Parts: sequence; structure tokens; C-alpha cells
Amino acid sequence: MNGKTAFVTGATGLLGSNLCQFLVSQGWQVKGLVRSIEKAKRFQPNSQVDFIQGDIENVPAFAPALKGVDVVFHTAAFFREYYQPGGHWNKMKHINVDATIELLQVAEAQGVARTIFTSSSGVIQTYPHQAATETAPYSKFAQKNLYFKTKVLAEKEIYQFLETSRMDVVMILPGWMMGPGDAAPTSAGQLVLDLLASKLPGIIDGSACLTDVRDVATAMISAAERGKRGQRYIVAGSLKTMKDIALELEAISGVKAPKMEIPDGIALSIAWLLETWAGLTGGVNPMPLAGVQTLLEKANLSSAKAIQELGVSFRPLTTTLKDTVVWYQSQGYLHK
Repeated sequence: MNGKTAFVTGATGLLGSNLCQFLVSQGWQVKGLVRSIEKAKRFQPNSQVDFIQGDIENVPAFAPALKGVDVVFHTAAFFREYYQPGGHWNKMKHINVDATIELLQVAEAQGVARTIFTSSSGVIQTYPHQAATETAPYSKFAQKNLYFKTKVLAEKEIYQFLETSRMDVVMILPGWMMGPGDAAPTSAGQLVLDLLASKLPGIIDGSACLTDVRDVATAMISAAERGKRGQRYIVAGSLKTMKDIALELEAISGVKAPKMEIPDGIALSIAWLLETWAGLTGGVNPMPLAGVQTLLEKANLSSAKAIQELGVSFRPLTTTLKDTVVWYQSQGYLHK
């Protein structure tokens, strides 16, 4: 037992739930912030996490639970909703930027020594012919992708906070996360489910640094122990195309991958039309425009710093996809 206490925001999310599990297995006492304790216990029935009911939009309400905590792991964010139609900027900025700084201030007041903040690799400016590192400037694309924009703003405010604070803050910048426990699901989980259900007529010529969520969770724990104050660490797997993912999934499941490749212009037009239609009808867009734009960026990233300083390693794509499929099977997502 290491005897340390962790406080995890977003404890039922894809990253938060895996992080809680890993922390418990390594002997941490874990408090997990959730909006519904009943839902959390249903999702994680035998969990040894002490679930704290609260909302990141109201930090003072759960502030007493931060007393005696050694490390805060801040994974909660407003992101999934952004990929659906509607004006989300005010709420997204409030949760991803303002509430993050408020959490840091309240945690420091309660004596917390270190916070591990989940940023996004989407804040990094990438280049076509080389993998970008933490030294790259902020992404120009982040001005279009408002979720990434909030992470840029949050990072800038964290640097300001560090100038007058004694608390350590370390930033983790994950790639496109996928893995077991993706209950919501996120866009990566939905892609797996759609491919397994043969719902996609074709695939776009997009790619991303796909990253097993368990590798990100491990990196965050390592950052709590070894990360340097004020440093950022990209934790992103190697660049994978949509075709790579579809063919790997075909090999695992036997479900045929889509043969047709959708040209960029057509993919963007379809996504825009679906976005407009979903906005008018109040429905869900199965092909979010922001998601398509992000994949077409083909952001290539280097995790060399995290590998060297945090000892990060990455599971093969096959392992991640296999374990994701098995988890969805065990949870009844694939009963048809």
C-alpha cells in the first residue's frame, strides 16, 4: 500500500474510470467525483472507489472532500456534447477553463500538493512530414475546434496560476483515446460499434494518433510521481489511418471493413449536411463535422518526452481493439 490519496474528477468517464481502477490496484485511496453515485455503482459495481457526488460546475460544493488528498487527477471535461449541433461555447469554456482554475485554487487551499491535468494533444501545432513535440506552438486548428481551444486557454491560465501558487501542476496531452470502459461511448468507441454493425458505407482518408486509454491512465499515475512541475507530456500512440483501424477490426471480428474511401470534400459536405439536419430536428449527428475535420488534420505527434521522463509505453493497436470489443461484448453492446 502506498498510503496516498487521489481525487479523480470525471470518475465514470473513459479515462477517469480506467484511472480509478489502476490507482486502486496500486494501493491508492481513491475518491471519485461523479454526478450520480447510483450510476457510478451500477457502472462499477465492485469498485473500491469512494464516490463523491458533485459537479465540476460547482467546485465549492465538493471542496471539503479535497481535504487530505495528495494528488488531484482532473479528467472531467465538456467534450462529447461539443461534437453535436448547438451553441456550446459558454458552457464548454466554463467547465474546461474557469472550473479548472477554480478547482486548482480550491485544491491548493485544502492542502493538495499536486494536480495532474488532462489537456489534449489537439493543442499542438502539427506538421505534415514530422512528428510534433511539446515545443511546437499552439495549434492554428484549435481556433476552429472549440474543444481544443478551451484546452489552449486552460493551459495558458494554468501557467499564470503557477506563477503565484506553490502547488505542482503537470499536464498530460493524450492522443485519440480508445479502450475498454467506454460506456458513453466517445467518438472512438462509436467508430468501433459502427464498424462492427456495418453501419459505415465508407471510410474517410483521415488519421489520428490512436492511444489506449490505459496507457494514458498509467502515464498520469507516473506523472504524479515523476512529472516535473509546469511540464506538458504528449501521450499519443503512433499515427493510424481509419483504414488501419477498420482492417484491424475486420481481422479481429470477421466483420468486413468498408471498401469505399470517401473523398475529403464529400466527407466534409456530408458531415455539414448531417450537422445542419441534426440541428434542425434536435437529433444526433452520426458524423460530426468537428470530428471529421480533426481526422483530416492527420496530426502526427511524438511521445518521446513522456517515454523518456515518465517511462510511458504503448500497447499495440490489435490489443486495444480486441480488449475494446471484448468489453463491449461483456456489457451487451453487441448483442445483435
